[in-house]
Amino acid sequence: MNEYDSNRILDITKKINYFPTKIISEADCYIINTCHIREKATEKVFHDIGRVKKEYRNKKKPILIITGCVAQAEGDLILKKDRYVDAVIGPQSYQTINKVIKDIENKKGQFDITNFETIKKFDELNSTNNSNSKVSSFLTIQEGCDKFCKFCVVPYTRGPEYSRSFEEILDEADRLISNGSREITLLGQNVNAYNKKNKRLSDIIYALQEKKDLLRIRYYTSHPKDMTSDLIETHKKCPKLMPLLHLPVQSGSDKILKTMNRKHSVKQYLEIITNLKEKNSKIEFASDFIIAYPGEKKDDFDKTCELMKTVKFINSYSFIFSPRPGTPASDMEKVDEKLARERLTIFQNIAEKIKLNYKKKLLNKVVKVLFENKMSKEKYKYFGRDEYQNPVIVYSKKNVIGQEKRVLIKKFSQHTIYGELIDTDNFLAA
Repeated sequence: MNEYDSNRILDITKKINYFPTKIISEADCYIINTCHIREKATEKVFHDIGRVKKEYRNKKKPILIITGCVAQAEGDLILKKDRYVDAVIGPQSYQTINKVIKDIENKKGQFDITNFETIKKFDELNSTNNSNSKVSSFLTIQEGCDKFCKFCVVPYTRGPEYSRSFEEILDEADRLISNGSREITLLGQNVNAYNKKNKRLSDIIYALQEKKDLLRIRYYTSHPKDMTSDLIETHKKCPKLMPLLHLPVQSGSDKILKTMNRKHSVKQYLEIITNLKEKNSKIEFASDFIIAYPGEKKDDFDKTCELMKTVKFINSYSFIFSPRPGTPASDMEKVDEKLARERLTIFQNIAEKIKLNYKKKLLNKVVKVLFENKMSKEKYKYFGRDEYQNPVIVYSKKNVIGQEKRVLIKKFSQHTIYGELIDTDNFLAA
C-alpha cells in the first residue's frame, strides 16, 4: 500500500510541476513515505532524515516532508525533534500535499497534517490520473481497520475501515489496464472487508475477470474473519484470480489468538483452508506470524510450529513481537529476548524447509510466468513471476515484457527460480 500511495503522491505533485528524479542531490523536494508496523521502520525514518541533511549540508535545503503512518503516529515528535523537517502528512491526508508544498515555498512554517480525511483523499485521487504503467500494478480499494488486534497500530494510523466506490475502483482499473498493466493486485488493510452499497470484494473480482486485456488478479491482505463464502467461491469461478492467498493467522495457539483479539480460532482458520482447497485444488497459502507474543508459552509456540507443518505455507513472514506505542499489547510483559530469538530461529528453519521442499517439486515442471521487466545488467534476461508470486528469470532474445509465457523450471536459488521458455503451444502445463 505504501508503494501505491507513493505513486499516487507523484501523480498529485505533477499538477504543481514537481516530477520524480533519480539524482537525489538535485531534488527540490524530498518525501519520505513511511510505515509504522514495526519499530525498525520508525528508526529508519530518523536515519533517513539524517541522510538527507548530510546530502544537502553544503547545498540549498530541499523541502523535506514525512508522509505515511509514522507521520500520523509520531508527527509531533518528528517536528519537535528536528526543525529540518518542513511537514508531516498522515496517510489519509496526502491529498493536501500540493497546498503544503506551496505554503512551505512561501515560508509559512512547519505543518502537521494528520486528520483522517479518507473521503477527501479519494475524491482527489479520482480526479488525478493514475500514471502507473507497470505490468503488475497495485490498486487500493479499502483502507483502515475496525478489528483492533491488540498488537496492531493500523486502526490508529489509518483510521476506521473505509471502502471506495465500486465505480471508482473499476475506472482506475481501466486506466491501469490502458497504461499496460496486465496484473492488478487489490489492496486493503483488510481487503476482504470491502463493503460499499452491497458490493463486496467478490463483485470486484468478477468485474475484473471480464476485462479482456487483464491477465491476472490478486488481493491482499485478508483477515480470516472476512473470508466469506462468496469470496471463497471466486477461487473456483475466476481463472484470472491467482491461486495464492496471503491469509495472516499470527499464531497457532487459540489462547494467544484470543489474547491478540484476532476474532478467529485455529479450527476456523483450518476450515477456511479446507474450503478453499475444495474449491480450487491448485491453491497455496502464505501467512504472517508473530513469535513470542506476550504470554506465549512453549506449548503455544509448539502449536504455531505445528500449524506451519499442517498447512505447509509456501511463503511466510515471521517476526518477534514488536510493541507499538499506543497499542494495548505495548503494556504487556514481553517474552525473554533470548528465548524469543531462539523460537524465531526454530520457526523460520521449519518454514524454510517447507519452502525448499515446495521449490524442489517445481523442478522440471512447466509454470505460467507473467514477465514484468528486463534485467538491467543482463542483456537477454527477463524477470517475471509465476502464479504463486515466485520470482522467475529466463533467457530470451525476444521481448516478453507484459506477456504470460510457459516456462520449464530448471533450477532455483534461495530467492529466485530459473527456467527456459517453452515455445510449443502443445506442451501441457503441469
